[in-house]
Amino acid sequence: MRTTFKQLRYMIALAEEGSFVAAAERVHVSQPALSLQIKEIESNLGVDLFERLPREVRLTRAGQVAVDRARQILAEVADLEKAVRDQKGLSGSLKLGVIPTVAPYLLPLAVTEIRARDLMLELRIREAQTDRLIEELKRGRLDAAVMALPIAEKGLVAHPLFDDRFLLAGSKGRLAALADRGEALRPTEIVPDQLLLLDEGHCLADQALEVCGLRGRGRVDLGASSLSTLCGLVAEGFGLTLLPEIAVRTEQAAQSGLSLMRFKGAEPKRTLALVRRETTTDDGWFTELAGILTNAGQGLLTHARQVSQP
Repeated sequence: MRTTFKQLRYMIALAEEGSFVAAAERVHVSQPALSLQIKEIESNLGVDLFERLPREVRLTRAGQVAVDRARQILAEVADLEKAVRDQKGLSGSLKLGVIPTVAPYLLPLAVTEIRARDLMLELRIREAQTDRLIEELKRGRLDAAVMALPIAEKGLVAHPLFDDRFLLAGSKGRLAALADRGEALRPTEIVPDQLLLLDEGHCLADQALEVCGLRGRGRVDLGASSLSTLCGLVAEGFGLTLLPEIAVRTEQAAQSGLSLMRFKGAEPKRTLALVRRETTTDDGWFTELAGILTNAGQGLLTHARQVSQP
């Protein structure tokens, strides 16, 4: 008997859940039925894919290879189904991932435009950090994702959207004190212990450390999970942070005490991109979506450059 797509899904579920009971619940079958299907796969392949332990199951070396290939196969099947189903550009369904330092600022504008073009589009949004989005792209759980370049992962295609420059954000008093020095500020001149960063895992935190020439965090490490939290703190005079231009409109509206300063010379920035799998067919949907996101971003950048003085 040949291995089926259903059996591949069962195998992946068992590998990820680590138990027959949990895996059976996840794929909505009985435990004996799941066990039988796994035994059939192992019989077809002629190897044991799982180690059966008293309280859990673990992948064998052969099992790890099989699960990795199964994920690739199912991702390509999802691409095939989407290519056949969505014949008219950005229509049908769209599963879009967005990193947290972009989602609350870009999505409200972009989704409004997407809906205006097709009210029948089934849109699902996933907000997560870069590593998680890449994994879900590879598994076929997302059609595309918005994240910052560079993307080193093989098998993915990135379409640059726009450059998002960083501003120094703080209270009016703190920034005035810096301005009184009589010269424009460079990122590498920021005192490390004054710089507040997002929690580890956020690419924006890593970018901030890089542009400021820092090897690690200062003595004050809050582990904040959102830019809004950082902006609320620095607006009250508690340190400084780097704020992307696309976040300026939202965060200044929320924090009346938030002031901004531009850096001297070449301003630090990140390049945001729309990313998809190489195997995903672009019949117009990807290019159309990239255009919508770019236009939404440009509007936010224009506002930021109007309200912040060099």
